[in-house]
Amino acid sequence: MNGRGVDGLFVTGTDTGIGKTHAGVGLLGALNERGCRTVAMKPVASGARRTASGLRNDDALALQAAATVAAEYEEINPYCFEPPIAPHVAAQRAGVTIDLAHIVCLAHALRARADFVLVEGVGGWRVPLGARLEVGDLARGLGLPVLLVVGLRLGCINHALLAAAAISREGPGLLGWVANAIDPCYGTTAETVQALTERLGMPPMATLGWQHEPGSSPATAPWRTAVGHLVAGQKLPPVR
Repeated sequence: MNGRGVDGLFVTGTDTGIGKTHAGVGLLGALNERGCRTVAMKPVASGARRTASGLRNDDALALQAAATVAAEYEEINPYCFEPPIAPHVAAQRAGVTIDLAHIVCLAHALRARADFVLVEGVGGWRVPLGARLEVGDLARGLGLPVLLVVGLRLGCINHALLAAAAISREGPGLLGWVANAIDPCYGTTAETVQALTERLGMPPMATLGWQHEPGSSPATAPWRTAVGHLVAGQKLPPVR
């Protein structure tokens, strides 16, 4: 990068299943098009498949495949749990304590090999990871600005405003947000985006259309303008 731009982001969401990985893969694709060396992490994941190589989470694998810097799976997803349940419960059942210092150490090592690091949280901002550890602590520990993915559906305005307020109050800063169409029957997308733009004081960095099939090609195009401004460290305009 040029020293003035953003060299990393922490991606969180208004809830689970609202497209954090879909947004992150698209953003990485747009950065890759600009020749950036990218790397990604999903430090904690619950919901994994047993493979010959061990437990593997589909979101972590998607991020690994989307990045250009090669990294071992265990560097990308050091805490992987099989049951698709709350991560602090999954960790407790597995007899594992999620160690923030270990995650930060891995992230710093990956960051040193790339121009841009994308770190995806699990669930939303206040999801517990242990007795005294939450997702927001990961962003603070890593010192990365936060990107909030908003899944467009009924109730998302309230969820987005509460999440943004918590991130601004507790985190390293809300850099921007993404409007992601997750409900093909939701009929007030434009009005919702407008309401959030006014109340958050910024337009979305990207507006992502309905993803018709799981695992379909990532939406890279909506990120291209935003990425240009990220690299240059400029204020982000809306992407249309």
